[in-house]
Amino acid sequence: MIDKLKEIVQRYNQITEELSNPNIVSDIEHFKNLSKEHSDLTEINLKSLEYIQKHKQLVEDEEILKGNDTELKELVQDEIEGLKADLTGMEEVLKIMLIPRNPDDDKNTILEIRSGTGGEEAALFASNLYRMYLRYAERQGWMTEILNLSDSETGGIKEAVVGIKGKGAYGELKFESGVHRVQRVPATESSGRLHTSAATVAVLPEAVDVDIIINDTDIKIDTYRASGAGGQHVNKTESAIRITHIPTGLVVTCQDESSQHKNKDKALKVLRTRLYEVKKQEEDSKRASVRKSMVSTGDRSAKIRTYNFPQGRVTDHRINLTLYKLDEILDGDLVETIEALKIEERKSQLSEI
Repeated sequence: MIDKLKEIVQRYNQITEELSNPNIVSDIEHFKNLSKEHSDLTEINLKSLEYIQKHKQLVEDEEILKGNDTELKELVQDEIEGLKADLTGMEEVLKIMLIPRNPDDDKNTILEIRSGTGGEEAALFASNLYRMYLRYAERQGWMTEILNLSDSETGGIKEAVVGIKGKGAYGELKFESGVHRVQRVPATESSGRLHTSAATVAVLPEAVDVDIIINDTDIKIDTYRASGAGGQHVNKTESAIRITHIPTGLVVTCQDESSQHKNKDKALKVLRTRLYEVKKQEEDSKRASVRKSMVSTGDRSAKIRTYNFPQGRVTDHRINLTLYKLDEILDGDLVETIEALKIEERKSQLSEI
């Protein structure tokens, strides 16, 4: 570990020196990248310096123990025990700090919710999840933008695509990808039988132009009239947009805006993000030697959570966490669940260091 920490200190000093050069601002992009790396390394650099100093002191004290100066040996004996305890504690902290950070974690995110098995009840549950994530975003101080919204006849949601802007939005929400299951008595069920239905959630890191470049020749754009349950989602002009990415066959639709231009911009944002996700999954699959964390694989076919209304409980099946606070969670109180998933991911990553 000591060699790794010395490399970090060396890199931090190198960046500091480079940033002090007045000519650095001539290359804005390079300056921004260096500034971010400098900021990311600041905390671990300070902790590394402290660890290196204590480690050096320990080595010097242990050399004294090998000597013949009895009085000096007695003086350093207690100090050695204290240094060893300090270093052990610092190692646990540094191990976590040394875990490579996923560069996507700092990105904005695009959240997709779709009703699954269960008909109208599934659509109503999808609307519950939609509200839950909007409330969580509001609690975090993030900005949200509806990119596409398809209503069902009874007020549920067939599909919702939401852009979420905020520091670390993807890193916070990435654990939500998967199948969410609900167990409750539908309002339309006269006999009061318990039904099980589901909705799927996909959380994608928002791609920017430098991540994915879309050529005009690779896409087909169709326009059509927006449709839905009524209100603002229906209009008499062909403002809705459907974009087909010819090389991959991916299709994105957007009809939430009355402006065709705005719908096109939103659809391209979603397409770019989905293409980035495809690219990311391909790269991940190539890293066969790297074991994926149980909580961040993003497998959308995996059942990750059950919301049981009669018992007022929510169970996350990946980490066997059950909380009896269904109403609070559906109101956007996801902090406890997400923090537990983060801890489990760190434990998995620590075992690989």
